[in-house]
Amino acid sequence: MSEARKGPDEADENRYDSGIESLRSLRSLPEPAALAPGPSDGGGPQSWTPPRGGAEGPEEKEDADGERADSTYGSSSITGPLPLLGDLETEDPAPCSPLVPTGALNAQQLEALTYISEEGDTLVHLAVIHEAQAMLLYCLAVLPQEVLDIQNNLYQTALHLAVHLDQPRAVQALVLKGASRVLQDLHGDTALHMACQRQHLACARCLLEGRPEPGRAQPHSLDLQLQNWQGLACLHIATLQRNRPLMELLLHNGADIDAQEGTSGKTALHLAVETQERSLVQFLLRAGARVDARMLNGCTPLHLAAGRGLSSISSTLCEAGADSLLRNVEDETPQDLAEDPLALLPFDDLKISGKPLLCAD
Repeated sequence: MSEARKGPDEADENRYDSGIESLRSLRSLPEPAALAPGPSDGGGPQSWTPPRGGAEGPEEKEDADGERADSTYGSSSITGPLPLLGDLETEDPAPCSPLVPTGALNAQQLEALTYISEEGDTLVHLAVIHEAQAMLLYCLAVLPQEVLDIQNNLYQTALHLAVHLDQPRAVQALVLKGASRVLQDLHGDTALHMACQRQHLACARCLLEGRPEPGRAQPHSLDLQLQNWQGLACLHIATLQRNRPLMELLLHNGADIDAQEGTSGKTALHLAVETQERSLVQFLLRAGARVDARMLNGCTPLHLAAGRGLSSISSTLCEAGADSLLRNVEDETPQDLAEDPLALLPFDDLKISGKPLLCAD
């Protein structure tokens, strides 16, 4: 959990190893076999060289929500004209049918394809930002896989931006070409975290169910328990968003229903209680959530429900077998916290003055 508490500006090799710096390694990449010298090349093969001044950008620009304010939606901050890359199709081709470049690429075209803007965006980022599907597929067809995982000044990959802008076809194409699904942005969010936050179900499905094509294997598998810098895994975010379809999708693909978030140790069931939605609590209990899961302070979901006066949720938890006598680190039981302690008694045959005691629902 030490990683969950790291600030965005702290040095961490795990966060930066596939970032902007990765462009500098393009000089050592072998040229694709399909690339032959063009008529203006002078006959010799051209090396991969990043454009001057592209590796370092200005200070990061954010809006009030911490999201991109400049390049995500608006300007691409291109500092010079890009050479033509050949005739691209005007209609969006299908993601599974990438556009194959015709003819050889000269040095000028290779430089354009490895261009980086002032915000750290590559041409792949810009194709997603401007919803240029044909250009995106062209880049995916000719660029090495390492370029797809270059992160901009906010540590967002093109896959982050495709999810942010709710472009499932672009997400599908990037995953097919092996784009990493585990890289984290400035807030520690993977593309899947972002899909859960923005409730983009189609993008989440592409991320979870998509597989790279042969020869595009990913070095790291998708970790559904990975936490962002707030300590939240994807299931925690989907629960706080009260999005049952997303929760079902995550659980179906192997998310741990009892995983604890990194700040106080709450499980999805604790968070569901805090949303005060009884149907969400019932859904998690039916899915197998541990009813007496404990937070770091020893509180169970019933402690939270009783302390908040949520009688109907408390009743649901008791019916599922919650123990109303468990004590937290402050030696309190859920009965101690309840407004009506009798409502949480684990007996259904109590009588007062000869009359049965009815528990409130």
